[in-house]
Amino acid sequence: MKVDINCDVGEGVANEHLIMPYISSCNIACGGHFGDKQTIDKTIQLAVENGVKIGAHPSFPDKENFGRRFMELSKTKLKESITHQLDLFLERLSLVQKELHHIKPHGALYNAIAVDEHLAKTIVEILKPYLNSAFLYVPYNSVIEKIALQSDIKIKYEAFADRNYNDDLTLVSRIEKNALLVDKSDVLNHVIFILKHNKVKTISGLKVPIKADTFCVHGDSENILEIVRHLHRQLQKEGFVIR
Repeated sequence: MKVDINCDVGEGVANEHLIMPYISSCNIACGGHFGDKQTIDKTIQLAVENGVKIGAHPSFPDKENFGRRFMELSKTKLKESITHQLDLFLERLSLVQKELHHIKPHGALYNAIAVDEHLAKTIVEILKPYLNSAFLYVPYNSVIEKIALQSDIKIKYEAFADRNYNDDLTLVSRIEKNALLVDKSDVLNHVIFILKHNKVKTISGLKVPIKADTFCVHGDSENILEIVRHLHRQLQKEGFVIR
């Protein structure tokens, strides 16, 4: 009965020191949508101090829009950007002699490779050299999942603790009022339902099959600390080990 709680961090909110005690893995921005050597170093150090598994969080090179808009890039330009981000991250990680646990693409890139076969193949080709012993975090029943498995890449299925789902397992768009789960009890119930039933309740009321090895909470949510504390405590009361 293990459950991994991950969080996107190193993104300028500066609340990582509060969140880290309640999560078990983290996805650190590495310069695409946010981040530089200083923010990467600081966030890695906090993860090490709290025993949190360390992952890289590469993105489209789009700090202006925080990586949340799709970018039409050539394969060469995309590869240059992603490899630059990951090489920088691994350089900083090597300074504390820690291994990369996983890679989780960010924002618009994450959403695009879930449905776009051509882009997913390109990303797998770019990421594969970095995934010899690390995992790729992917959504269940996605295009990137299938291509990663075909390429012998180790994956972990990710679900979102604080986001609502459409019937096709895509996330409800952030422009919709019901995109986010902000009440700590709603987040907990959402996670426990997935864990116990391997299904997610969608916004239309359907119960759709899903797999989840790790649950993401968003570090920029207004009440993130309240949410992660509640999740951590209540999941343990339910018999789950957070790791």
